[in-house]
Amino acid sequence: MTLSRGTVARYAVGSVGTGGFATLPGLVLVYYLTDTLGVAALMAGLIVTLAKVWDVVIDPVIGAVSDRDRAHHGSRRRLMAAGGLLLPVFFVLTFAVPASWGPGAGAAWVLLAFLCAATAFSLFQVPYIALPAELTDDYEERTRLLTARVVVLTVAILAFGGGAPALRSVVPDEHAGYLLMAAVAGLVLGVSLLVAAGVQHGTQRRIPGRPSRDASASDAPTPVPPSGTWQRVGAAYRDGVTLLRTSVPFRMLLTTFVLQALATGTMLAGAQYVARWVLDDEAAVTFLFAALVGPAVVFAPVWGAVAHRVGKERAFRLASAVFTVAALGLLGLAWSPGAWVYAVVGLAGAAYAGLQSLPLAMLPDVVSHDARTRGPGRAGTFSGVWTAGETTGFALGATVLSVTLAVTGYVESRAGAAVVQPDGAVLGIVLAFSVLPAALVALSLVALRRYPLRKNDVDVARPAATHEELA
Repeated sequence: MTLSRGTVARYAVGSVGTGGFATLPGLVLVYYLTDTLGVAALMAGLIVTLAKVWDVVIDPVIGAVSDRDRAHHGSRRRLMAAGGLLLPVFFVLTFAVPASWGPGAGAAWVLLAFLCAATAFSLFQVPYIALPAELTDDYEERTRLLTARVVVLTVAILAFGGGAPALRSVVPDEHAGYLLMAAVAGLVLGVSLLVAAGVQHGTQRRIPGRPSRDASASDAPTPVPPSGTWQRVGAAYRDGVTLLRTSVPFRMLLTTFVLQALATGTMLAGAQYVARWVLDDEAAVTFLFAALVGPAVVFAPVWGAVAHRVGKERAFRLASAVFTVAALGLLGLAWSPGAWVYAVVGLAGAAYAGLQSLPLAMLPDVVSHDARTRGPGRAGTFSGVWTAGETTGFALGATVLSVTLAVTGYVESRAGAAVVQPDGAVLGIVLAFSVLPAALVALSLVALRRYPLRKNDVDVARPAATHEELA
């Protein structure tokens, strides 16, 4: 099935929101806590981690509810729209801590608001990830769909990662600057999520129990989960555990992706600290993001072309190897910080495009292969477990950074206060930005080697009826 340009475009627009929410809290939230609210580094990392652990708890449940919604209403739109409406409100509240509050009260405020924001985001993200397996059963069309998404994703990361810190600096008062940044970003997040919810108009609505003539197994009606609330919750977790136990392709792909999310999450959380304490220029975070994401915009379709030629899994391994080499090169910041860092970050950015687009293009293949071999109806469960793993990786990235800062003696401060960081803390920042991400991505390649699906495995499973009807 060839997807229309409108369907591809509406789906890709959702990545403005997903890229923005994945980038901005990871970039500025820990820094906001340690260097504006005066919260200790370990506590700041714990706050971000708790919010993401909450995601891990609720994502499988949201996946099950999303499957139930699709079975009853033929659409996953309702949860996606709810997320689009609620996320801007709680995102603004996250950065709205009154300036007169102390570190303890400010930390509690941020924790509660960010928990709510993370919940709203999951309402959108979980069904959003389930859609590619349902929009088309074609191996190449999924690559096209996810490549377009990642192009938009990388542009969004550049815009949010580079533009938001600059917008924050427009207002001299730090608290007001963060609030302005959150208000503008929240508006953009909400609009993009609501636009993407409209992609549901491009899917064929089916009456449960009555599959369409050309329906693929991945589009077959979703079994309705148990009716009781606690039964549904328990079933969601059991289904998630079952997926991990029974699907080797999913387990290997998820393990790879989580390790890489941990790597990029650690690097992302450290960028603001590198700009201020290593490059001695807080505004340099904008240039770091431009160097990282600019090449990614160009190379996302390049990785799609490479995947078309050699296969997604081989292209994924190549992108991971390039990223590892580039990240190791950043260790030179410990001895000679300077403008050369932007060239090395640019190489990492070229590889980062592949790290984003290729696993997301492989996930629908895993879902459809599972549907053919074990039966349909688990796309939402797949996306719920996947999102839980992704958020865990990014959350632990902030944790790794905060632990590194605490161990190496980082000094937190209130807005406007002048501090001097010890040499050990500066070295810890460099390690969290270079060696640790490189080691994690290298480790992820071990799991990727065991990923078993190839193009022929996916194509051979496609229903013969589709080809007969085209004849």
